Amino acid sequence: MNRDLTLAGAIVVAPAEFEHAGDQITDEQNAALGKLHFAKIDLADRVMVVNPGGYIGEATRREIRYAHETGKPVEYTDALDGVINP
Repeated sequence: MNRDLTLAGAIVVAPAEFEHAGDQITDEQNAALGKLHFAKIDLADRVMVVNPGGYIGEATRREIRYAHETGKPVEYTDALDGVINP
C-alpha cells in the first residue's frame, strides 16, 4: 500500500513496524512508538489501515480510535472482520 500510494503521488507517513520484522523492543520503546504513531496521525490528512483479511490488532484499534477522536477519515484495505468498536 505504501508503494502504491507513493507512486500515485501521495506523501505517505507510515508507522514503524519492528516486531513484525522479528525485532524485540522494550516496553519503553513500545510506549514511545505509540506516541510517535499518534503524532504521525496528527500530520496525516487521512488514515489508511492495512488490514489483510480484515484483521485489526489492539494497537491498530487504539490508533483508529485516536484518528476518529481527532477527526481524521479512516479507510481500510480489506473488508472488516466483524464490527470495529474503536
